[in-house]
Amino acid sequence: MAELLHLVDKPEGWTSHDAVARLRHVLGERRVGHAGTLDPFATGLLVVAEGRATGLLGPLALLPKRYLATLRLGVATDTQDRTGTPIFVSPGPLPALAAFDEALAKFRGRLEQRPPLYSAVKVAGERLYRAARRGEEVERPTRPIHVYAIDRVAGAQAGPLPPPADGAPANTADVTIDLSVSRGTYVRTLAHDLGASLGCGAHLVALRRVSIGPFHVSAAGRVEKEGGWDAARLRASAIPSAAALGFLPRVRLDASEAARLRHGAGPAIGAERIVESDAGYPLPPGASGWPLALLDPEGTLLAVAEPWGEQTPGAPLRLQRVVAASA
Repeated sequence: MAELLHLVDKPEGWTSHDAVARLRHVLGERRVGHAGTLDPFATGLLVVAEGRATGLLGPLALLPKRYLATLRLGVATDTQDRTGTPIFVSPGPLPALAAFDEALAKFRGRLEQRPPLYSAVKVAGERLYRAARRGEEVERPTRPIHVYAIDRVAGAQAGPLPPPADGAPANTADVTIDLSVSRGTYVRTLAHDLGASLGCGAHLVALRRVSIGPFHVSAAGRVEKEGGWDAARLRASAIPSAAALGFLPRVRLDASEAARLRHGAGPAIGAERIVESDAGYPLPPGASGWPLALLDPEGTLLAVAEPWGEQTPGAPLRLQRVVAASA
């Protein structure tokens, strides 16, 4: 069975589930999943796992994500993006670029973010979007996120904000930002909150995911029916599981340890055997540490174990997922 990671450039108008369903059809494989949902109007990188590699989606979800996002200042919507209904229109002039940049700086670092009402987050066992469609307001607790970097894409450095795109309402302006964020961050909520801090309102009109950790959209395949890649091309460009988890600390097992692990028995190791990754990606809020990648003597990924800080010294490692089980 394949144990591969595919990089996919999700088209506009597709749900993330649409992209996964298309790969199931093209690859002829039922076990396909993805790390990190994109809204239908957004485009860009999905990391999609095939076969036993679906067990690796947990560690992949810990990686930071980078986006290019275009905000429209002057109008706020109920969904916080272009698909929604306006709920606020700025009555006055828009801020200058200097004020925009000053406000943007306040959104760097660790923040508490309230999930949008139109989202799949569950409160009291129900998806928030279901309550939103009934017109109900639901109390939503904040949760920690980390904005590692956020900057306006290079352009004029002073003066008024750039004019809006063709067809945009008067007294609006479109600004594109480049940002890297932790898992669970809603970029449309950042856009909404930035507009609120400026007093003019804002919503998201375009979003493209550029990268997830070491994986970049420039290497991604196409999955549309017209011009999409076939199974052979997708698999030829796919990433083997061990290489895909190169950002994790790892332990290379001996032959006897590897044989037992293939039957589900975690090895007992010392900290001195852990080889730390030099990737240097930050952990998201709430994560205690990076999981451990367990390799056989030849470097094949066998399993992923709980972070070292959560293990019991001298005891067999607690495993998250055995990837290469015994036949």
